[in-house]
Amino acid sequence: MIYLDNAATTWPKPRETAQVVADTILRRGANPGRGSYPMARRATETVYECRRRACEFFGASSPESVIFTPSCTVAVNMVLKGVLGAGDHVIISDMEHNAVTRPVRQLSKRGVTFSTAKVVECDPEATLASFRRQIRPNTKLIFCTHASNVFGIRLPVEAIGELAARHHILFGIDCAQSAGTMPLDLRTLHADFLCMPAHKGLYGTMGLGLLIVNTHTPLQTVIEGGTGSLSGLNTQPDFLPDRFESGTLNLPGIAALDTGLRFLQKLGRETVAAHEMSLMQAAYDTLSALTGCRLYTARPQSGFHVPLLSFSLDGIPSDEVAHRMGERDIAVRGGLHCAGEAHRKFGTEKTGTVRICPSAFTSQDEMAQFFQVLQEEFPVCRA
Repeated sequence: MIYLDNAATTWPKPRETAQVVADTILRRGANPGRGSYPMARRATETVYECRRRACEFFGASSPESVIFTPSCTVAVNMVLKGVLGAGDHVIISDMEHNAVTRPVRQLSKRGVTFSTAKVVECDPEATLASFRRQIRPNTKLIFCTHASNVFGIRLPVEAIGELAARHHILFGIDCAQSAGTMPLDLRTLHADFLCMPAHKGLYGTMGLGLLIVNTHTPLQTVIEGGTGSLSGLNTQPDFLPDRFESGTLNLPGIAALDTGLRFLQKLGRETVAAHEMSLMQAAYDTLSALTGCRLYTARPQSGFHVPLLSFSLDGIPSDEVAHRMGERDIAVRGGLHCAGEAHRKFGTEKTGTVRICPSAFTSQDEMAQFFQVLQEEFPVCRA
């Protein structure tokens, strides 16, 4: 299979991933932080090693500020619902995933208000000005995606973070489409919260996310329970990471994430980003030369985009394109991509788009085969 659905989850994974998951189950399968016998200690060491590596990878203040969650979506909910209460105001962008828009709208039923800033492609100053205009006296949080999962448009999060800091507003970023490829360093980035999945650009497995906390501002808990620490207390611990890690952790997923981080450290994020961007720039050039094919953004540039593309074919539903390509063993994504707001912005909410996204493993030959099959299957798509 030629797999171009890496914006949903990367595949394949590094060769070592399956081995480390099996080894974790076979040799380190005890409950981490819940025992003092050798296998439990090995499990705890596995968790700490990944926490330490993620801290280093993202420039966090300490390993304890790295929180393991069941998914990026859970991490986003933890921030939004842990920060905001009745009377507070939050600013989001007009390109957010449902992981942001749905909890914000739910919070609006509880007295939280929100405003939406307009993202202007390839114009960071205009985007920043839009965020600035939305600030109110009761604005407590700015929370936005780093890059659109539909159109690959990158937001100027560095400048937005500086804006938030000047106004003493908390700032959180949904890094679902940037973690692992784009630079994310909390030593220079004015962000209080980073949320990300393990299974996309970090080359881990599904069922694990990260919340990295970069502030001393108290964050209310959304879930409480057993942490393996202070078990005699009836209240949740007040220190990190225990405060936000109730229940048994996903130990095989954490071991897989550590493998993914080591894989990226070995290759280099810059190398992966350059490889993927070169493939998408070539794809943009090819698609833009085809009749019956519509693109929605400017040619991808590393400063303004992440390496993914959306397109549509004249008169052919995006789901049909994805289905027929799948019949030819080529995986692409059709539809609304869980991001209705982004589609409404581009006028594609009724038709959706076809999305392609490479990974570190995608080759130029695979991209050439993709274009060949696309033109064979859809006569409307001709050079």
